[in-house]
Amino acid sequence: MHHVVIDRWSRGVSPIHAREPRTKLIALAVFLISVATTPGISPLAGAGYLGVLIAGIALSRLPLWGVLARAAVVLPFSAAFAVVNWLAGDPGRAVALVAKSYLSAAAVLLVVATTPLEQFARAMESLGTPRLIALVVQFLYRYLFVVSEQAQHMRVAAACRAPRVPGAGGGLRFRAAAGAVGVLFARSYARAEGIHRAMLARGFEGRFPAVALARPRLPDFLFLLLAAALSLAVRIGVGSA
Repeated sequence: MHHVVIDRWSRGVSPIHAREPRTKLIALAVFLISVATTPGISPLAGAGYLGVLIAGIALSRLPLWGVLARAAVVLPFSAAFAVVNWLAGDPGRAVALVAKSYLSAAAVLLVVATTPLEQFARAMESLGTPRLIALVVQFLYRYLFVVSEQAQHMRVAAACRAPRVPGAGGGLRFRAAAGAVGVLFARSYARAEGIHRAMLARGFEGRFPAVALARPRLPDFLFLLLAAALSLAVRIGVGSA
């Protein structure tokens, strides 16, 4: 379960974990804007942005290949649009789309993996993000655990009751998988309703308790300046070439 691993990573100890969440979000915004506004991604610009991310991962003491591999979850979606651009006769745009989406996903993952969810959501609100969006992010993240738990229970039950049949056709496996997905969402929905009623019974009024954020200190501002300077250096020095 990716989100369980990421939640464990976010509780780690490193120079990046220790930084104030709002400074990390601002640094992330500068990086994403720099990547998005780069007119195409040359190999040198891509290497520069990737180098910034690798430096951040190293300072965060996170597993390099684990972070880079999990960021690749966006590639199937971006690749679908890239194929359309490629077939339309614009291979440069197609390559840039895949590269930019991967770099952006890796940057977001780095910040999420070094910031506990409650601090991340509170920092979003503090920077002016609508409260509804922050609330949706928290609910989505928390209910992923519900869906994962139900999926594991169903997997164990299916393995006990219906072991793999040699020679089973692809159509049979597809129907079984489709049925399992339907049951999974039905059970997850029922479980989520029970959790929501329990939250209401305990006084939930549409808002999670606010987490107090520490005031940014000098190391936080220095981190923000360094991270923004590196992103802008790649954007201006290499991305414009």
